[in-house]
Amino acid sequence: RSSKKESKKNIFIELEKAKDESGVMSTSRTGEVSDIKHEMEGQLTVDVYEDGDDIVVESTIAGVKSDNLEINITSDSVSIRGKREREKIIEDENYYYQECFWGKFSRSVILPEEVDPEASKAIMAKNGILVIRMPKLKKKKAKKVSVKLDE
Repeated sequence: RSSKKESKKNIFIELEKAKDESGVMSTSRTGEVSDIKHEMEGQLTVDVYEDGDDIVVESTIAGVKSDNLEINITSDSVSIRGKREREKIIEDENYYYQECFWGKFSRSVILPEEVDPEASKAIMAKNGILVIRMPKLKKKKAKKVSVKLDE
């Protein structure tokens, strides 16, 4: 038996995979373009999950100074941009392996539920993990309105 929540989750996973594979751009659910990938720009890996009343985004950003990090949150998306600077210049011919990414990076994620950007918080842990906690917007219940006769 598949729940509505599980089905919604799978849709967002497939949407993010398609966006990542295309390498073109990310849009919010409202259709607004929230980020365009630039040539020579790295992409962060992220985990997005639900924790009680919050949507949480985590990403490993070790080596990035907080003043080189920009986070933008809308009600339905989060964008992370930054730059990992190499303190020591190493000539290409001196490398045996070069797998670490140095330079600008970005990542935009469409959120599975609407969040409150004003109440969101970002913390960079000492272990190099960025944690963005975004409270889900409370769904407003429908209100029954009685109709009175105009006399």
